[in-house]
Amino acid sequence: MDYIKINKKLWNERTEIHYDSEFYDMESFLNGKDSLNPIELLLLGDIEGKKVLHLQCHFGQDTLSLARHGALVTGVDFSEKAIKKARQLNTSLGLNATFIQSDIYQLPEVLAEEYDIVFTSYGVLGWLPDMKKWAEVVGRFLKPGGTFVLVEFHPVVWMFSNDFKQIEYKYTDSEPIIEEEEGTYTNKNAPIKKQSVNWNHGLSTVMNPLIKTGFNITDFKEYNYSPYNCFENTVKVADGRYKIKGLEDKIPMVYSIKAVR
Repeated sequence: MDYIKINKKLWNERTEIHYDSEFYDMESFLNGKDSLNPIELLLLGDIEGKKVLHLQCHFGQDTLSLARHGALVTGVDFSEKAIKKARQLNTSLGLNATFIQSDIYQLPEVLAEEYDIVFTSYGVLGWLPDMKKWAEVVGRFLKPGGTFVLVEFHPVVWMFSNDFKQIEYKYTDSEPIIEEEEGTYTNKNAPIKKQSVNWNHGLSTVMNPLIKTGFNITDFKEYNYSPYNCFENTVKVADGRYKIKGLEDKIPMVYSIKAVR
């Protein structure tokens, strides 16, 4: 099973729909809106003049927001359509971000630089089967003393059915979860019907490879809300804070890790 080929087809098709969606609100972004959330901004701190590598960047809104904060940033994604959009955005905004089209595991074959910060966020790890290999790639691109920042949806969220009415999946799955995806998180009724391949990674599955690769985890937090309204049956509890109706304050929805190489 060629999971990269399957998932790339899905994300290439999603790109255009996401780009034009209210969810990504491109008009506001082009007019200067910061796409980064308070969670990651606090962890990243002052990035003026810092070299930042942004993994799994989609079409680059967060990458370009990092550039707006003064970072010398490189964004990476495996979708050629997403990277094409990112480069167009970079040019139209007059920013100096660099974008590379590559699968994460193959990135060391096409990129040789080292960075002050490696950053990745929200809905990224489930597309990768091997967290040990992922941690090694992250470490490969950090300077000695460099910082890794991860903000991700909590593995508890992925245990539920889409409507959050029942537990459907294991907390950590060693086998791939193969599904037929209809619609997308920006538009449940979007005319997309494609196969996807995912993996559920529990917290220990993510954190232990980082530790064994030589990272010192300096900050770990769990949050009982999502900054994005990208799930079913959500309730808005504040600006930029969404919870699952009936499960408010009962489940974690996001976690963050800050680690030093």
